[in-house]
Amino acid sequence: MNKIRVMIADDERPAREFLKTILREFEDVELIGEAGNGADAVEMIKALKPDLALLDLQMPEVSGLEVVKLLRKTQMPLVAFVTAFDQYAVQAFELNAVDYLLKPVEKSRLAATLARAGERLEQTDWREGETEKLRGAVRVYEGASRPEILDRIPVKKREEIFLVPVSEIASIVADGELLRITTVANEKYDINFRLKDLELRLDGRKFVRLSRGALINLDMISRVSPMPGGTYQITLKNGQEISSSRLQSKILRTKLLRL
Repeated sequence: MNKIRVMIADDERPAREFLKTILREFEDVELIGEAGNGADAVEMIKALKPDLALLDLQMPEVSGLEVVKLLRKTQMPLVAFVTAFDQYAVQAFELNAVDYLLKPVEKSRLAATLARAGERLEQTDWREGETEKLRGAVRVYEGASRPEILDRIPVKKREEIFLVPVSEIASIVADGELLRITTVANEKYDINFRLKDLELRLDGRKFVRLSRGALINLDMISRVSPMPGGTYQITLKNGQEISSSRLQSKILRTKLLRL
């Protein structure tokens, strides 16, 4: 019997070590790689072509769900998501028959996942069906967990409250405990909010991350300049220049900078 070639992706090293320890107890498993973030997971899956990918759902910047969205059908392995309890995720995965493992992962539950993976790999047409189930789960999860999209953001300045249209925002950059909102007219407002929470309230087709601390409005991009090390400098229509992280540059290349 061929061994199941498995890769794991989790941004927390202890979680990866824990999974690796359990996987080594299975004689029919070959661990072929581990990734510390979602962007590296995408590249590793493309390069190593694992049979099964164990993807942490909650990785920052590029989540396990986004890894699935960045892969073509021909590149998609079997996937089991690893997650802390999340009612929306569990609902989406169970509705679409997508495998998942709750943290902390139990050996018996992982054994069941591996057994199912082995059965599916014996089917000649498994990839198309699994890809549709995964993409269905992504749609259900995002539809159930995403709060109402904002059209305006209330901000306070000199005891007055302004309603800033989201369509006029060029960038949102974390500055300590605050977020600095800059409009296309270079008006600046500070709000006390977490970037990842605000990101959930913005249209993901319009706003993208450039780094852990910066979101930009795609409609406000004037120029994209390649930089050494594979990163980019993004110039916005208001003259702002913001650099992308190495991690997000991979996503930009995949999602935005290719025809």
